Amino acid sequence: MTESFQWVHPQALGLLLCLPLLALWKGRRGKPVAVRMPSTLDAIHVGARPRSKAGGFLAFLGLLAIALLIVALARPRHGKGTTDIEASGIDIIVALDVSGSMEALDFKLEGKPANRLAVVKKVVGQFINERPNDRIGMLAFAGRPYLVSPLTLDQAFLGKRLDEVKLGQVEDGTAIGSAIASAVSHLRDSKAKSRIIILLTDGVNNAGAVNPLTAAEAAKALGIKIYTIGAGTRGDAPIPVRDAFGRTRLQTIRVEIDEEMLGQVATATGAQAFRATDTDSLKNIYDAINKLETTTRKLKQYQKYDELYLYFLVPGLCLLLLELILKQTRFRRLP
Repeated sequence: MTESFQWVHPQALGLLLCLPLLALWKGRRGKPVAVRMPSTLDAIHVGARPRSKAGGFLAFLGLLAIALLIVALARPRHGKGTTDIEASGIDIIVALDVSGSMEALDFKLEGKPANRLAVVKKVVGQFINERPNDRIGMLAFAGRPYLVSPLTLDQAFLGKRLDEVKLGQVEDGTAIGSAIASAVSHLRDSKAKSRIIILLTDGVNNAGAVNPLTAAEAAKALGIKIYTIGAGTRGDAPIPVRDAFGRTRLQTIRVEIDEEMLGQVATATGAQAFRATDTDSLKNIYDAINKLETTTRKLKQYQKYDELYLYFLVPGLCLLLLELILKQTRFRRLP
């Protein structure tokens, strides 16, 4: 059993940085001794206010008490066990096409033209946020697939990795079959009751050595569903191209998506095929997939803690009380 330690309010520890300043202020301010007798030495120390040993001791008690109370305020606690929680039994691999045609400007974000990849990343990010109890992994593909993130429950990590997905990170092309085979490989050893692949592409399979239908048969044999999404408007779409002088201009290209093949891949694995022609339809597709049946499984998560703040709060209060008692008794100054 692994143990854990954490501060519930770690920002409170920053108050400890104020203690040296408080100690310096008290030291300069000083505390006069209880009784001062006239002496020739007074002429040497005119204007000085020497600190008594009693005053220094009481100041130390006060600062130590404040430090202990600050630590208590930060609320330290120690994890001493695990607890079972119910979570989704679905493992998902999101496969994203990052070929050059994903730069086409036929989608919109906030009413302005945007390339396909930018819109897909935004919609997929929302999809991830809405499934906090699923393990989700991600791969991207162009001329070949590459892993973006392994299966994880860490949404923050997954979101960061999604933000880093860009065009041009591998050779261009659209290796749909290889992407499916890679996604299947990452789900092969999963113990989840439901395993799915959500593959989005805007083209036809023209790279890689794996036939998409052959990869789909392998997925079917392992009980893995493949939901396919064809992204892109019907007809022509504008795409930015750069000339020999580095200038960018828009060029119209014909949108070609092998919808028949995508439908066959989905049907073979007991899933569905979709076509997204704009931002709204893409979001609706991910919303539909988000409503898939779910199963549950038990996961281990730390939830039982020993609260440690009392080990600092009680001594801190006792020191404050002791300081108050000493000020009123043994170290009381004469009027």
